[in-house]
Amino acid sequence: MATTEQHYGIVVGVDGSGDADVAVRWAANEAALRKARLTLVQAVAMPSPGWSTSELRELYETDADAILDDAVTNVNEFMKNDVPNDLRRQVFFARPASALIDMSKDADLVVVGARGLGALRRVLLGSVSTALIHHAHCPIAVIHRDASLYAQAKKAPVLLGTDCSPASDRATEIAFEEAALRGVDLVVLHAASDTDMSHLLSTEYSAGLSTVGDVLTESLARHLERHPSVHVQRAVMDDRPATHLLNLSETAQLVVVGSHGRGGFAGMALGSVSTAIAHASRTPVIIARNQ
Repeated sequence: MATTEQHYGIVVGVDGSGDADVAVRWAANEAALRKARLTLVQAVAMPSPGWSTSELRELYETDADAILDDAVTNVNEFMKNDVPNDLRRQVFFARPASALIDMSKDADLVVVGARGLGALRRVLLGSVSTALIHHAHCPIAVIHRDASLYAQAKKAPVLLGTDCSPASDRATEIAFEEAALRGVDLVVLHAASDTDMSHLLSTEYSAGLSTVGDVLTESLARHLERHPSVHVQRAVMDDRPATHLLNLSETAQLVVVGSHGRGGFAGMALGSVSTAIAHASRTPVIIARNQ
């Protein structure tokens, strides 16, 4: 276990892109809610042209420091009087994905933007976000550039997608914690199947949904006991969880999903539903990877 000094708290990847700027603001708010350390990270993948290592390092370190300065200003302007007390910054000379995956071993959450600046500067997102959601050692938050972080979103509910499998229990735990921290409702979506169920007879269909509802109630019971202040709205659907989650995400402030679910092998990095939500949702998404 990491010591207090080694623990990174909320880690956010910074590359100066619009998506990363929004991710920094979201991460700062998350750190304030959790009263956690916020660590801003600039990871520099060193090229190998005909310059000396020392010249390259000085050039890129100066650039990285400037980007981190802008990120700190971004945090201060967005948070105003609620800036996290413990704000740290790190520069790593390593590939961004590798650096952030390694840091995730000693972090509560790693936050990244959905896209980065591209190969001509720093590729923090896109390929990096994909690597993180498949290989990180802690939950990952993926933030799109047009995610709403302001007053109109703060009363919106947290949305949880669950299949009630053991693999989704960590996502359920996080969703309850996030709803409690924000003082908002939790909407829980559970789909009976990943495929179209419309061919079933109505009696068989109704009985199936009733059973699914019972399973959902049982899976939420322990979390409701821990978080009695959280008001839960249940939604049991017949099929196509990704479609329903994306539709509901439009009126939520945060979506929480597991890294794999029903039918997923233990070693599977990311389920099809989680993949779809991470790529398509414009609402911030937490993927509840287990350590």
